[in-house]
Amino acid sequence: MSEILGHFDHIIVGAGSAGCVLANRLSADPKRRVLLLEAGGEDWNPWIHVPIGYGKLFTHPKLNWLFSTEPEPGLNNRKIPQPRGRVLGGSSSINGLIYIRGQREDFDHWRQLGCVGWSFDDVLPYFKRAEHQVRGEDAYHGSDGPLTVSDQSEPHELCDALIAAAEQMGLPRNDDFNGVTQEGAGYYQLTTKQGRRCSAATAYLRPVRDRRNLVILPNAHARRILFDGRRAIGIEWASRGDIKTAQANGDIILAAGAINTPHLLQVSGVGGGKLLQDIGARIVHDLPGVGENLQDHMQVRHVFRASKPITLNDDLASLTRRIRIGWRYLSQRKGPLTVSAGYAGAFLRTDPCAATPDLQLLFINFSSQKMGDRLDTFSGFTVSACPLRPESRGWVRAATCDPHQAPRIFANYLGTLADENAIISGMKQIRELMRQPAVLDYWEHEVSPGSSIATDEQLLDYARATGASLYHPTCSSKMGVDLAAVVDPELRVYGLENLRIADGSIMPALVSGNTNAAIIMIGEKASDLVLGRNRA
Repeated sequence: MSEILGHFDHIIVGAGSAGCVLANRLSADPKRRVLLLEAGGEDWNPWIHVPIGYGKLFTHPKLNWLFSTEPEPGLNNRKIPQPRGRVLGGSSSINGLIYIRGQREDFDHWRQLGCVGWSFDDVLPYFKRAEHQVRGEDAYHGSDGPLTVSDQSEPHELCDALIAAAEQMGLPRNDDFNGVTQEGAGYYQLTTKQGRRCSAATAYLRPVRDRRNLVILPNAHARRILFDGRRAIGIEWASRGDIKTAQANGDIILAAGAINTPHLLQVSGVGGGKLLQDIGARIVHDLPGVGENLQDHMQVRHVFRASKPITLNDDLASLTRRIRIGWRYLSQRKGPLTVSAGYAGAFLRTDPCAATPDLQLLFINFSSQKMGDRLDTFSGFTVSACPLRPESRGWVRAATCDPHQAPRIFANYLGTLADENAIISGMKQIRELMRQPAVLDYWEHEVSPGSSIATDEQLLDYARATGASLYHPTCSSKMGVDLAAVVDPELRVYGLENLRIADGSIMPALVSGNTNAAIIMIGEKASDLVLGRNRA
């Protein structure tokens, strides 16, 4: 028998990047009673708050859902890890901290797809409202928001050389990838405040936890949405072995992410009719787009042996350097412990005829066999290539009607010829970069793929053997006006009442770059939609 917690004006499922925003903004009205459910626990683990600690969280069994895909034909039938945050702050508590919004054209494309109110000019005020930009306010940035966006704590000799090499390739120097244009090379900004991670939980939840009208429940795994006909009326969840429910007078908002949101819908009886029949779920609403259209960025990493002992590999191999690193962080909040998953990078066009950059490069001053592994024993650094606009589409589908069983995920990496060509072009761009005079003195040889991998066919084979996710799953409950859409431009689920979605799953198309900033923007805009406001 389930325990009934009570009635709320709004129930938010998922305390991730968008869910934390919604909890903050909706509970600002003391007359609204808000319930926030999070399957994970509190964000007390110290590695969450040290920026470089993200490497400790990729395989953390308590803070991470530890999803993986089905065997991916385009990647030699390998199962690809899909880490997702299972903790207050969601993936913003375990991600690589890079602050990238995407291109103006991404959001204008959303508008062209019928998503009224989602052009770049429409969403820019929400990016600005969220942001506390350490450089100050301007036409593209805000300075009064909860989310602190900072510069890297200090430059790095190797990153400076790679940026100079990109300029020698013909790219402009770009000190603001979120300003007038994304194209160019420079240092990434990151979501940190005074050398500590600024997750959505830190930025949006921590300052308001004492509000009497906001109930935050960690360790509450949503099991199903409760319906009266086609009206969503409540949520059932499991907490430490008990089953509990609460009812909502107003909107129930799913903010559980691109994997868990469609899964929760499906086990609750909302999704493609055949899938629901196959898993034995009671059909509440046949909505075929739920879980379809999944998009993700993939990356291929090139590792280089450095000619100078200036990499993080060298730092961590020395006890003296490790002590110095710890002291610098504790006393100054500077040094290697403050670095994001991309120290510097570039956005470029692999085809001069392309209208906007179609490739992201990420420079990291260390190397390992794969993300989350121990660092290599030699002096090494990594340059990764990520094509920005994959054509391939995958899906998220419940395996059974058991809400505690992980869903099946198929990203369909390298599922089209265009995607194959894009990754080959990206790998060639890395090699072109590394041939530039500014960086030649910094590396001895390419460890992987290695000089023996030279032809397009060999490069593609290497990508299939080693390519992995950049951890940007999105678009699995897309917004739009076509028959495959799940939500309308006000984020209301088609065919149902009192149910909205506000997370990365509603993107109609993947943005050009890292996704956390855009998902926080979605949370900001969703709060206005729920409150009946049209503008920031």
